[in-house]
Amino acid sequence: MGRIVYCDYSATTYVKKEVLDEMLPYFTMNFGNASAIYSLGRTSKTAIENARKKVAESLKCNTNEVYFTSSGSESDNMALLGIARANKNKGKHIITSKIEHLAILNTCKELEKEGFEVTYLDVDKNGIIDINQLLNVIRSDTILISVMMANNEVGVIEPIYDIGNIAKQHGIVFHTDAVQAIGHMEIDVNKLNVDALSLSAHKFFGPKGIGGVYIRKNINFDPVILGGHQEHCKRAGTENVAGIVGLGKAIEIANNNIYEHNKKVSYLRDILKNNITQNISDVVINADIEKKLPGNINLSIKGVDAKTLLLMLDMEGICASSGSACNSQVENPSHVLSAMGISTEMALSTIRITLGEANNLQDIDYISNVLINAVNRIRR
Repeated sequence: MGRIVYCDYSATTYVKKEVLDEMLPYFTMNFGNASAIYSLGRTSKTAIENARKKVAESLKCNTNEVYFTSSGSESDNMALLGIARANKNKGKHIITSKIEHLAILNTCKELEKEGFEVTYLDVDKNGIIDINQLLNVIRSDTILISVMMANNEVGVIEPIYDIGNIAKQHGIVFHTDAVQAIGHMEIDVNKLNVDALSLSAHKFFGPKGIGGVYIRKNINFDPVILGGHQEHCKRAGTENVAGIVGLGKAIEIANNNIYEHNKKVSYLRDILKNNITQNISDVVINADIEKKLPGNINLSIKGVDAKTLLLMLDMEGICASSGSACNSQVENPSHVLSAMGISTEMALSTIRITLGEANNLQDIDYISNVLINAVNRIRR
């Protein structure tokens, strides 16, 4: 295999060695079921609670407000379905945005089938919601607001502090999908007035198949997965002990390295952005660079089919994407880009490059050269 340059960190990350090392004993020696009362089971239970403490420390919340799930998607489902169903006697109106991950949008569609009414907020050309519109659509029967902390496609960071204040003033539960934000942003759920938050380990150098959700202790919610008494009787199923241990270690490392990580990847991103804009005509960088996650470049290149370009990059060992990995097989333009007012033609000419800490200046030079040559070849 030739050179591989990975630049799709918003899709997934590798598992760091320190994380894997901490996980390995729970696949072999410490394999006990955490619900068992004997010592092998208690070892697993202790490991789970240690990981729960690390998540709580990262989010500045209490340990009994953290629940482990199988993924960010399950966390979104658990928060929205659980909170909406448990509080429907107070009202059936929910507010979200048009650029949410499909785990939110499709869950909202399911709630609409159950009789809930959902308002989908518009976004501006940078993908940011209009706070005034949010204020205008709040009703007496609004029970839940769900707006993502940072978008998975264009990387834009939403005004979570302002949304949290508004939700608190109106007595509305506020959930945020923070799957893309962990490891890039310091999060204090109390300062942000966030009542529920979703996360997924594989986005911050932890294993796949393990996620988490924070739900404030005074928020009433129904379980979505029924069965045993695991996770404070709110999420049944034998715990993925090794995965939970990995998530705990990964979030601890990520939270301790935010400043250094952001400084490095924003430096590399700015060089790549300049290389692209100076050498490729008719290219648009989507969303204001100053208002997005540091490693994200989402660009539309006029007259260039995104799938063709991505295949040409792949032939040279460059791993990039056209947007959300969960939606990569769909031929339609991205719902995020459409909501931002980007034309279908430009949306289908859009690729996403997301950099991570393993990238370096040599990678940036290589990506730049291959991308420029590929665009020129397609246009010719």
